[in-house]
Amino acid sequence: PPKKKDIRDYNDADMARLLEQWEKDDDIEEGDLPEHKRPPAPIDFSKIDPGKPESILKLTKKGKTLMMFVTVSGNPTEKETEEITSLWQGSLFNANYDVQRFIVGSNRAIFMLRDGGYAWEIKDFLINQERCADVTLEGQVYPGKGADGSEKVKNKTKPEKAKKKKEAEKKSNGVKEDNRATNQREEL
Repeated sequence: PPKKKDIRDYNDADMARLLEQWEKDDDIEEGDLPEHKRPPAPIDFSKIDPGKPESILKLTKKGKTLMMFVTVSGNPTEKETEEITSLWQGSLFNANYDVQRFIVGSNRAIFMLRDGGYAWEIKDFLINQERCADVTLEGQVYPGKGADGSEKVKNKTKPEKAKKKKEAEKKSNGVKEDNRATNQREEL
């Protein structure tokens, strides 16, 4: 049996152990559990539209914390970004959306949503703002109203880079480097 200690002699570890013993028998309500320990909400498959993959994401993200990146167009200072995104956050708050905002660069902000099911509605609001260059949600970049021509084709630049790389390989005419210590090459 553990040795009885005077409560005044308890350290942090003893207090943590005591708290664990008290909470062991407590019935913790589902809403008080941390998000990763809550059971997932049941998905109603009748609401899923097979033509819209976003409808599946909406239902799977419902009730979960979600973050989206927002880029402000132009070349704003961090203070300007703060003011613009604050206006957007205020508008969303007035529309009863629980959104927290964090500035992560001179023209970037993170919008954190408590309920990810509303993310696509908020994304639609943001991309219709004059100073919104783009919104990144679940790895997908959505160009905003404030995006100039070069920003709107952002997703198309990756395949072009791959094509240039392949062309460069063709120009080398099959000359391959290997890990041999000598410079001699064998012809087949």
